[in-house]
Amino acid sequence: MTTPATSQTDDQIDKATITFGGGCFWCTEAVFLGVKGVEKVVSGYSGGKMKHPSYRDICTGTTGHAEVIQITYNPKVVSYETLLEIFWNTHDPTTLNQQGADVGTQYRSVIYYNTEKERAIAEAYKKQLDDSNLYKNKIVTEISPLINFYPAEAEHQNYYALNTNQGYCQYVIRPKVEKFRKQYADKTV
Repeated sequence: MTTPATSQTDDQIDKATITFGGGCFWCTEAVFLGVKGVEKVVSGYSGGKMKHPSYRDICTGTTGHAEVIQITYNPKVVSYETLLEIFWNTHDPTTLNQQGADVGTQYRSVIYYNTEKERAIAEAYKKQLDDSNLYKNKIVTEISPLINFYPAEAEHQNYYALNTNQGYCQYVIRPKVEKFRKQYADKTV
């Protein structure tokens, strides 16, 4: 008697991941934790050569990593396209290696895709945005395959929620979150 092939549970089918870098991961994490259908957001590092870098390592700007968030989401609740829309509308994708006062390659705008379909959708969306002249300058967002992801240290996880009164949270993150909640009220939790 043969054993039937195991099938994925509904939980597994209802989950997908995407990895974005949009400047400081504290900011992007705070925004995406508020999206309906997003189940988990992990701040971390991607795109560099060093294995298991630390925050201190990537702040040197020499490891090649970007500060990123890895989002686990339910595609039946929120689409990849909607996540891309939120990504591009909640940071400046036209500044190379910079978001506001945060400067360095670790703050670059980047989409790390898992599949060729995701790459094609991200590239088409980027071209559509560039062609629309919505931004004064050309979009510099990097679109690359996800090769590695290293979770950041515990103190960087859920940073905004745990440090709401800290200066950076009040003056940089809070306005981004408020803008997101206003612009995407129908997509927030």
